Amino acid sequence: MERIQGVAAHAAGAELLPFHYDPGELKPLEVEIGVTHCGVCHSDLHLIANDWGISQFPFIPGHEVVGTITALGADVHTLEIGQRVGLGWQSNSCGTCEWCMQGMENLCAALEGTCVHRHGGYADRVRANFRFVIPIPETMDSAQTAPLLCGGITVYNPLRTHCINPSSRVGIVGIGGLGHMAIQFARVFGAEVTAFSTSAAKEEEARALGAQYFVNSRDSKAIKEMAGTQDFILNTVNADQDWSGYLQALRPLGTLCFVGVPPSPVSMQISPIIAGARSVTGSPIGSPSRLREMMDVAARHGVKAQIESFSMDKANAAIDKVKKNKVRYRAVLSN
Repeated sequence: MERIQGVAAHAAGAELLPFHYDPGELKPLEVEIGVTHCGVCHSDLHLIANDWGISQFPFIPGHEVVGTITALGADVHTLEIGQRVGLGWQSNSCGTCEWCMQGMENLCAALEGTCVHRHGGYADRVRANFRFVIPIPETMDSAQTAPLLCGGITVYNPLRTHCINPSSRVGIVGIGGLGHMAIQFARVFGAEVTAFSTSAAKEEEARALGAQYFVNSRDSKAIKEMAGTQDFILNTVNADQDWSGYLQALRPLGTLCFVGVPPSPVSMQISPIIAGARSVTGSPIGSPSRLREMMDVAARHGVKAQIESFSMDKANAAIDKVKKNKVRYRAVLSN
């Protein structure tokens, strides 16, 4: 089997260097994908820096992969050679636990990350269990689709899980890599959308993406004036915020959901939660079936990531720009 070529981190925080490895024999339930595009996700940066203490070096990052199938395992019968597909954060699960059996493979304790303890998509090829390889609708652009495979499903899944619909009033905290896709999906579901951002300059863009209202989240008075107006607030930022203010912004039975991870512990009063039967929750990626559904919705309603493109050999430049928050809104590498 021909070696797979990519760029790898050889130590925590190190720049990526050319690297190749022998993938071994293709397993019966595996698919090999020839990578055409791979998104640069903030999770890649955390793995490269070993912020989570789970990285094993050397490793090739990348888990927002779009490409075409180059090889099929002997027991794969639902995909075809040459078919355009995507691969996200998850590349396998046990398939037999209670969560897998319920179609919630993203909650499997034995979840296998596409670039955790294995090599990911900053390469010419990558492998995964066929169940996690998602067909891409013909009308979708490969580069703009790649970020949907992690960033997109991260925001789509909680909106669907919490039954967002035309009666819903939805707040999106942060207009960045996740938030700009969350606004689009919330509008597709017919919700009334309010964008919360620390950058007043993003108001015009937020409205163009589909938000009807905009609130400067640095303005404590403006946050207070939102009290009791939102059914669902989705936090997409990895920054500390006025969480009590967002909790007060919820209507009775409202939910504050985290997909972004603040650096400090989240502190809030319990009284508003009890008084309004409100809830605080989190959400991780989504199952393969939810990914397939999201792709169909995105194709039919024109949801796509706003991207900046880099060639694969410019991966370090892309990572540096993402690290400095200078990309609007997702960086995508291409072979």
